[in-house]
Amino acid sequence: MNPRTRIKICGLTREEDVDAAAQAGADAVGFVFYPESPRHVTLSRARELARRLPPFVTPVGLFVNAPPAQIEAACEAIPSLVLQFHGDETPEQCAAARRPYLRAARMAPGLDLLHFAHRYADAQALLLDAYVEGYGGGGKVFDWSLIPPSVPIPVVLSGGLTPANVTDGILQVRPWAVDVSSGVESAKGIKDPDAIRRFCEAVREADARIAAAVA
Repeated sequence: MNPRTRIKICGLTREEDVDAAAQAGADAVGFVFYPESPRHVTLSRARELARRLPPFVTPVGLFVNAPPAQIEAACEAIPSLVLQFHGDETPEQCAAARRPYLRAARMAPGLDLLHFAHRYADAQALLLDAYVEGYGGGGKVFDWSLIPPSVPIPVVLSGGLTPANVTDGILQVRPWAVDVSSGVESAKGIKDPDAIRRFCEAVREADARIAAAVA
């Protein structure tokens, strides 16, 4: 049986956006704890939003070079939180919280992703994002051909995904999961429920096409 592609909707700031993601079939939702981001939420706000999640939808906390005390507080406030590191965190810093974590890799030409994966071998997955100034992908698509075959840990495809291109991304990359933020927004930090629904439908279309091809 071909495994389905998991879906993460990131940068949620409102109750209705959390509800829309869950109703559309998202497997995870992301809360941004990086103060410089327009999608930043406070810990108390993220805790309120996370309480709306139904069973089996995972809350993910995005951090950029955060102090250990901030990460510890988030883990205490949201017990099921998975961590996502987007800064310059070392493998030791990522592992220090003793929580499942995703490690973002900024896909600049010349990045040795296999070496990167070896360094962060304890990560649950590598989240592949576009390289831009600052942190985060800025809604930009990177060259998917930069991804080498046989990355030894699961890959989460990110960076400029939309309902229009996610099917192609899945068919080309065959990632374990996909991650979207700006591609399903009507404004920064404001999600469009119809775009979320269409994004999830496009992922399922890709999965169906892969399943049909191997049947």
